[in-house]
Amino acid sequence: MSKEIAPASTENASAQPVRVRIAPSPTGDPHVGTAYIGLLNFIFARQRGGKFLLRIEDTDRARFVESSEQMIYDALRWLGLEWDEGPDVGGPFGPYRQSERTAIYREHCDKLLASGAAYRCFCTPEELDARRKQQIAAKLPARYDGTCRRLSDEDVKAKLDAGIPFTIRMAVPFTGSTTFRDELRGNITFDHNNVDDQVLLKSDGFPTYHLANVVDDHLMQISDVIRAEEWISSTPKHVLLYAAFGWPMPRFWHMPLLRNTDKSKISKRKNPVSLIYYRQAGFLPQAMTNFLGLMGGGMPPDVEIFTLAQMVEQFNFARISLGGPVFDLVKLKWLNGEYLRALTEEQYFQVLRNNVFSDEILRQMVPLVQTRIETLAQFGDLADFFFADNVMPAESVFLPKTKTREETLAFCGELLTALEPVEWKSTEIDAALRTLGTAQSWSTKECFMLLRAIITGKTASPPLLESMVVFGKARSLDRLRRFIDAQKKIKQ
Repeated sequence: MSKEIAPASTENASAQPVRVRIAPSPTGDPHVGTAYIGLLNFIFARQRGGKFLLRIEDTDRARFVESSEQMIYDALRWLGLEWDEGPDVGGPFGPYRQSERTAIYREHCDKLLASGAAYRCFCTPEELDARRKQQIAAKLPARYDGTCRRLSDEDVKAKLDAGIPFTIRMAVPFTGSTTFRDELRGNITFDHNNVDDQVLLKSDGFPTYHLANVVDDHLMQISDVIRAEEWISSTPKHVLLYAAFGWPMPRFWHMPLLRNTDKSKISKRKNPVSLIYYRQAGFLPQAMTNFLGLMGGGMPPDVEIFTLAQMVEQFNFARISLGGPVFDLVKLKWLNGEYLRALTEEQYFQVLRNNVFSDEILRQMVPLVQTRIETLAQFGDLADFFFADNVMPAESVFLPKTKTREETLAFCGELLTALEPVEWKSTEIDAALRTLGTAQSWSTKECFMLLRAIITGKTASPPLLESMVVFGKARSLDRLRRFIDAQKKIKQ
């Protein structure tokens, strides 16, 4: 029988106290997209006298980075986005860290299994991969084929008794469709033929995003889910879960994605996406918050420079444009310049002292430079690249004798990919470079020479890896990214 899931009713939601959240994953540097969505949630809550929550989605243990959670806290607070409830401030609906809520998710999975809204899947990763390849070869949608959904109760019991690992999948209706309301777009309908039997609980006992978000949003009484539009295709799965549990649904708002200047989705291959980069590169938090506030189009069209308080006062979600806002670094630099010029001389001195010439940075530089100079005047000659914004070495400096320009640029792309996930310690950077060099037939000398040229602009410098640690991961990767872009433009 065809099953239709109707749009969520907002009659009761309108009387519900406003509670919104952001739920970043601690898998690396905090992303500008997190700040963008965080800002919109913050404004929404403050305009309506509601609560703004921070929840940490740390169930992806393979990509978990221990230091990332604190970096998320620091970056959001740098922008002035304080939350009312969260892992570090507490609240009545904790814990706010998903790894501490696994028993809750398992309990809810048991309810879904009991009602038939979910089932156990015993397929191995190898089996799933083989079927996926067959589907792609046959030009069919790559999705789970329902093998374990057809198992009898006796087969399931036998596999459980044998101790075979399993995941838990949601049982999407075979026919019909699901419709939900997006507050910016109206009703959106997905045919169930295009909705996969999503894994809800992994074999390690940790939930996937889909189960954890629905359970947490309900238990934390979230009234409005404000997130990026890339989650639109996942929303029917969430609507089906709300229906399976018999829960009322929140309102959904899917914000347009940030775009590069070529209209592609913002990515670390084309733009710095780490908030750490913008802080280290000398952007003021007021300028970054202002810039992100321009992204959605919610501010009056004739206003370009405004404070966070003015955003709360004037931002109108009805004005948001569904066209992807362009994350234009030229615009951001102009805006940052306006804020810098508005500072008093004393304020300007303080931001320079705190951000560029801080005691912390200088102390880290001293052991790298002290044994390599004979007069203090030489300090600038050796360490200028730490403070320069744009270092672009000549081909005679960066090109190894045994490599062509094309080979070198291709290797630079591999460098960017290899260094992105690395924990920023000299030993880890060294290991990644040597592994990549071996795989790409680049000697250690050639690899280090190229990277030294890109980071410092020179053939000689203080110890390279230690200098990169002081310079920071975000700025090092940005320097590499800008080098690649510049060389591509020269080639054209």
